Amino acid sequence: MDFELSEEIKAIQDTARRFAQKEILPRMADDDKNHVFQRDLVKKMGELGFFGCPITEAYGGSNLGFLAHTVVTEEIAKTGGSLRAAFNMQTMGTAREIFQFGTEEQKKKYVPKLISAEYLGCIGITEPNAGTDVAAMRTKAIKKGDKYILNGSKTWITYAQVADVGIIYAYTDASKKHKGMSAFLVDMHSDGITIGSTADKLGWHACPTGEIFFDDAEVPLGNLLGEEGRGFEYAMGGLDNTRLTAAAGALGMSQGLIDESLKYAKQREQFGRPIGKFQMVQEELGRMIVETEAARLLTYRCAMQKDAGNTHNTLETCMAKYYASDVASRVSDSALRILGAYGYSTEYPVERLLRDAKLNQILEGSANILKMIIASDALGYRKANR
Repeated sequence: MDFELSEEIKAIQDTARRFAQKEILPRMADDDKNHVFQRDLVKKMGELGFFGCPITEAYGGSNLGFLAHTVVTEEIAKTGGSLRAAFNMQTMGTAREIFQFGTEEQKKKYVPKLISAEYLGCIGITEPNAGTDVAAMRTKAIKKGDKYILNGSKTWITYAQVADVGIIYAYTDASKKHKGMSAFLVDMHSDGITIGSTADKLGWHACPTGEIFFDDAEVPLGNLLGEEGRGFEYAMGGLDNTRLTAAAGALGMSQGLIDESLKYAKQREQFGRPIGKFQMVQEELGRMIVETEAARLLTYRCAMQKDAGNTHNTLETCMAKYYASDVASRVSDSALRILGAYGYSTEYPVERLLRDAKLNQILEGSANILKMIIASDALGYRKANR
């Protein structure tokens, strides 16, 4: 196995690192505090090509691949979760899904504008009674003449308030259960669509999250993504992509917390010497570093498998997402212990990174559902990579 990044990937990784340091960090604390959506930074990231790594050049991407997408996401996520979210909204959950399942016309119309961030995207799966149980959704799309009529609601939808286009999942034939689900490319500015805000979140404050209500919203027949009745399949395929991004994001947050902890441990003195000299602090740091490196190896392996053509590596994707998210939570707790009261203060970024890190264990499949997929595969009850 080759553990060295290519020169092309190193170059875009360095660009992302410098962008995060110069453009994001100077304003991240204030924007998070004031719940400001950083639309201008999302646009700049699109212009820099950050969202186009796993998309071919024919549709405006760079074709650098999934590993490049991973390392760029990791660098941005060191600043927190709010801008990390853009890599699902603009790339994996929208552009890449259209690239994989859409018609040629749909790919040409939407993919270049999503990865350039001319359009902002959202993914409409979750409902009040449908989270992990995707098949429990109630939103319906009824074909009527040359259009579908969409009715229902979605909740906890990232970018709901700002999205231009959404991939919305709904039943076209509820009697067929998950085989009656379809996906639609929806103009989020259409009549019949109302946006509401969800309750305040613990973290990701600079990332808008809202509810979407569909009241006889009209969707042209040509905006059906792929084929009718294959929406569940597309949603699961999409999760194989978005979970990689989630793993990379958790990995970046862990590294950001380590960087802050190392800096503080060198500067803070107690009993006449830096606290980094104390064995208990070294124990925390050693564990944080090794677990993060293990998460990095799982995540990079997953990305490299996808680059080799195995895009349906559900088992390895679940492993990477589960472990990286679990590590991010533990690393955030350790960072708080190292910084003490300062880690609890908004004066340092650890407080924000800790809040942001906790969400990783929930989004794109909870820790428990991922462990169930992994264990069921090992037991032979249900193979993940089918």
